[in-house]
Amino acid sequence: MKYLETIGKIVLLLMQTINILYRRGVLDWKMLINQMVEVGVNSLPITLLIALFTGIVIGLQTALQFARFGALSMLGGVVALTFARELAPVLTGVVVAGRVGSSFTAEIGSMKVTEQIDALRALAVHPLAYLVLPRLLSCLFMLPILVLFANIIGVMGGYWMSHIYTGIDFRTYVDSIALLLTPGDIWGGLYKAFFFGLIIALIGCYKGLNVQGGASGVGRATTQSVVVSIILIFLANCIFSALLFQS
Repeated sequence: MKYLETIGKIVLLLMQTINILYRRGVLDWKMLINQMVEVGVNSLPITLLIALFTGIVIGLQTALQFARFGALSMLGGVVALTFARELAPVLTGVVVAGRVGSSFTAEIGSMKVTEQIDALRALAVHPLAYLVLPRLLSCLFMLPILVLFANIIGVMGGYWMSHIYTGIDFRTYVDSIALLLTPGDIWGGLYKAFFFGLIIALIGCYKGLNVQGGASGVGRATTQSVVVSIILIFLANCIFSALLFQS
């Protein structure tokens, strides 16, 4: 029952935040831009670095196996499919959950225990409009963009390593991508990223708004936020993969 109650509170938080979105003059655009920079721009280097290293490993292992069976002409398409459908959205979601989701919880939780949220109410500032809405929108907008960059860097990393080990030329690599990768594969990964962003923002903000126990409570809530977000990302990935990619 406790888990169902928590789910209900998270859904209620989402509905209240969406309701606030339709009120004119409520959204703090400066806060939104700051959060988009934090979620997107500041997360880009670590996202690209992880995508590059993952692409190098995938390119190496795939190239060695494909070379054994004379299937190098399909290598680029397989690497691109792997990244577009699964690796890029999941890796990006995990990175942002660890880097940004924890930050959401820590910031809001610290405001909660120091009664700054009550001060916002006293100043007639809606806490959800000021704290939750900009973070939610920034995650929804920036996660798909991060995934697009991760796709490009991961695929290029795969080519670089496979070229070193097998000598595959760039034209063959790109032709196989054009043959196997469809717009639906790319859009499917972006849909995943959108919902991963929703999960990260909601869990991070919910945990921060419900912190109890002072500074130690903030630490516990931050850890729980990251763990729960990552678990839900993998769960959602399984569901969306089954629904979106049936061929």
